[in-house]
Amino acid sequence: MKFLAITLIVHRPDPVTGVQKSTQDRFREVLDNALLAEELGFDGFGVGERHERPFISSSPTVVLSHIAALTRRIRLFTAVTTLSLLDPVRAYEDYATLDHLSGGRLDLIIGKGNGAAQRELFHVTPEDQWERNAESYEVFRRLWRQDKVTADTRFRPPLTDAEVWPRPYQQPVRVWHGSATSKESVDLAARYGDPLFSANVTNPIEPYAELIRYYRERWEHHGHDPAAIAVGAGSAGLYVARTSQEAVETYRPVFESTRDFQRRAGLPVVFETVEDFVERSSALIGSPQQVIEKVHRYHAEFGHTVLHLHADAGGLTDAQHRDSLERFQGEVASVLRKEIPDPPFDWAPVRPAV
Repeated sequence: MKFLAITLIVHRPDPVTGVQKSTQDRFREVLDNALLAEELGFDGFGVGERHERPFISSSPTVVLSHIAALTRRIRLFTAVTTLSLLDPVRAYEDYATLDHLSGGRLDLIIGKGNGAAQRELFHVTPEDQWERNAESYEVFRRLWRQDKVTADTRFRPPLTDAEVWPRPYQQPVRVWHGSATSKESVDLAARYGDPLFSANVTNPIEPYAELIRYYRERWEHHGHDPAAIAVGAGSAGLYVARTSQEAVETYRPVFESTRDFQRRAGLPVVFETVEDFVERSSALIGSPQQVIEKVHRYHAEFGHTVLHLHADAGGLTDAQHRDSLERFQGEVASVLRKEIPDPPFDWAPVRPAV
C-alpha cells in the first residue's frame, strides 16, 4: 500500500486556538509539511485546487513546482485538478512543465470541483460542469499523447493540428479521477481505464463503497483487465496515539470546533460526537492497532491500494501532528505495506519501453 499526505491549503483560524496565520506563513507551513512527508517516508504529497474561501490553493502548479525543487523522491499529486474550470491547453502546458521540472514525479487527480463561488468565478453552471470536465479531459489526454491535435470543442476554441509545448516527460502522465458522490467521474475513469480516487471524507463508508463497486462494473463493461484496477481513498482525519483513550481525548477539541464551524457555515453535520466520528467516519484516530484494523475494514469494501492522510495539523499542535505522523509511519504504515498490496503499476516515472 502507498501513502499520500494531502493539503487543500485551508486558510482560516486554527480550530482550537482561533489564531490565523498570515498567507505567507500558511504557504511556508505547506512547504514544511511536504519536506516532513518526504523525510518520514510518505510516497506522495498532494495539493488541492480551489478558487474560493477559505482556500488559498488556486495555483497548485506553482506550489508543487516549489515543492519539486525542495524534494528529491516523493511523488507530487494534484488533489484535485479542476478541469471543468480550466482551459485544457493551458493546463497541459503548466503540468507538462511541472512534470519536467520534477523529473517525472507528477500524478494528476482530476475532477469537476466543488463550490458555487468558483463556478460563478469561471462562469460554469451545475448543468454543464460534467460536460466541461469530460471535454477538457479528452483534449488534455490527447495533447499528452499526440504531437498534433484537432478537436471540435464546445467550451473553448476548436483546435486544428495544434502543437503544444513542451512535449511531455512522462509518456503519459498518470491521471486519477477524483470521485465524491456522483457516477459521472466514475464512468469517465472506467471508460479510459484510469485509476479512481474516492474522496471518502464526508460520509460513512456506504456511498463510497457503492461508487467503487459501480466503477469495477463499468471497468469490466469497457473490456479492461480487472487485475489492472487501482483505487485510492481518502481519510477524514488522523491522530495516532499510544492508546485509543489518549487519541480520542486529544482529538476531541479539534473535532468539536470543526463541527461547530460547519454548523455556523450552514454545512451539513454528519457526525455529532467525536465517538461517532471515530467509529463511523474514515478518520484514523486511535492506537496503532486500531488504525490498522480500520484501514483493513475499509480495504475489504474498497480494495484500495493508496491511502491519503491530512498533511496539515488542522487544530493539533505541531508536536502532536509530527508525533502522530511518525507513529503512523513507524507502527501503522510499516504493517499495512506488508499486508495490503501496492497498485498494479510502477510508482516510478512513466516512460516508454526501450
